[in-house]
Amino acid sequence: MLDATTRSGGTATASPRAAATEPAVAVPTAPPAPVVPSTPPAGLAARCAGVLLSPWARLSLLLVLLTAAGVSVLLFEPQRLLAHGWPPQLGGAVAAVVFAAAYGLCTVAFVPRPLLNLAAGALFGSQLGLAAALAGTVLGAGAAFGLGRVLGQDALRPLLRGRLLKAADGQLSRHGFRSMMAARLFPGVPFWAANYCAAVSRMGWTTFLLATALGSIPNTAAYAVAGARASAPTSPAFLLAMACIVVPAVLGTAVAWRKRHHLRNR
Repeated sequence: MLDATTRSGGTATASPRAAATEPAVAVPTAPPAPVVPSTPPAGLAARCAGVLLSPWARLSLLLVLLTAAGVSVLLFEPQRLLAHGWPPQLGGAVAAVVFAAAYGLCTVAFVPRPLLNLAAGALFGSQLGLAAALAGTVLGAGAAFGLGRVLGQDALRPLLRGRLLKAADGQLSRHGFRSMMAARLFPGVPFWAANYCAAVSRMGWTTFLLATALGSIPNTAAYAVAGARASAPTSPAFLLAMACIVVPAVLGTAVAWRKRHHLRNR
């Protein structure tokens, strides 16, 4: 029996079977990463911020501000208020409000309060001058206390190692109201020194401002009356005002002299 190839009359060649292969899948390649310029590490910015906000940096800023304020006072000479008075375009309550604001700024810049109190009495009289001077006193004390608390407390508290410094800090921190009242009633303690010492201590805002307002009334009133009656130095009001200035100063000196051993032994 002939096979299929013979019957067809030719020689049939068998074609090889095509191998069943799956087509190759092209795997996409990721594009090259863009070139990013080198940036400083994030830690550098944090370190710079830490240095700028450090206690010593803030204390340095406080010293710069106080120096600039002192220099500006020397240039503008606020003592000319006693000789030239207030600018003529202002008068009455408006002038008193502006004077109180200027008073507060001047006390931050170490201008002596007695000079400002005398000017308040000479410019506005006893009553309005007293009100303006007291408002300026509280404003200036609050500004100095805030500056010292924010910019100086963290740097200065670790330095309270001496016996006298520790005793003063403990007195202000534990007995803030009566200590500040005594500092305001007796004029032996400079106004700016009491402000910044209280700021370094743990005295609260309300205690500080209330004691400042109440304790400053007698001395401020005496200077305001003396300034208002300065043209009549032999009048009873002027003499009484001077007595109210001198007597507390003498008493304050005597009390401080007696307390000095108590503070050293604590």
